[in-house]
Amino acid sequence: MSYEAFVSGTGGFTPERVLTNADFERMVDTSDEWITTRTGIKRRHVVDPGMATSEMSEYASRLAMEEAGIGPEDIGMILVGTVTPDMALPSTAALLQERLGAYNAGVSDMAAACAGFLYGLATARAFVGVGQYEHVLAVGAETLTSITNYKDRNTCVLFGDGAGAAIVSRGKGKGKILSACLRGDGRQWADLQIPAGGSLREMEPSDLNNGRRCISMNGREVFRHAVRGMTESARVALRDAGLAQEDVNLFIPHQANVRIMNAVAERLGLTEDRVFNNIEEYGNTSSASVPIGLYEAHRDGRIRPGDTVLLSAFGAGFCWGSIVIQY
Repeated sequence: MSYEAFVSGTGGFTPERVLTNADFERMVDTSDEWITTRTGIKRRHVVDPGMATSEMSEYASRLAMEEAGIGPEDIGMILVGTVTPDMALPSTAALLQERLGAYNAGVSDMAAACAGFLYGLATARAFVGVGQYEHVLAVGAETLTSITNYKDRNTCVLFGDGAGAAIVSRGKGKGKILSACLRGDGRQWADLQIPAGGSLREMEPSDLNNGRRCISMNGREVFRHAVRGMTESARVALRDAGLAQEDVNLFIPHQANVRIMNAVAERLGLTEDRVFNNIEEYGNTSSASVPIGLYEAHRDGRIRPGDTVLLSAFGAGFCWGSIVIQY
């Protein structure tokens, strides 16, 4: 027996402290005009010392739980998409469980980089769909400032911190998850990576200053594959939902780069008024960007009953995917 899975609550959180383009003009050889033209970013919210990924996840999760009308005891599984866990062991999901008091839940992290929330949301849908759990908490949360090389002007201007969350519930909620398409291509792993700190290359003292413990990116290749992957997975997800591109009322893409977002929207035939965009305020928050967007779209009335919402993201791996939700 299968069950329908619904998004019954959403939440989002970003820290108060802000880094502006003017701040980066004082840090590296760049300018507000250069950053804005190439990325669309004006500001990013960043954590104060001592705030970790699990804390941001808690704030976003509590908002989602409140909207869904459930307590911590009702959650059957916690899935956290992140590449910036509080620590290597245990999982951030376990630490979030303790913060929430959700002791009936299973816990697991999803290491799918910027696509982490979509992988978690699709997995939550599957758990609910087979009847294993009534409510699953899916989170995307990142403290990207902990893995950003602030000497690399090509990457440091991109990233911010934040968290977003969604409750996926059996048979009830505001938005029914109609389809999900997840893809990956491990052949491209070297184009977006953190070189040091794993079992392949252990951290050395020099790595604290040479940038190897931080994000390294081949921007040209990421752009090319992101546009193609997000477009292809969006078309497949819409097809599997029995819908066409013109049925999309709101497209919430991963907020990586405004040029990527615009290129995907153009290929899908989506006009600017149907594309959610908050990259100017937050920059690239990796797995947090789509759930923060979903939360803000709900909060600000961008999603109305009857709307079809398309989510899409692309991240390291490479891995990418799209999900269709009908309200």
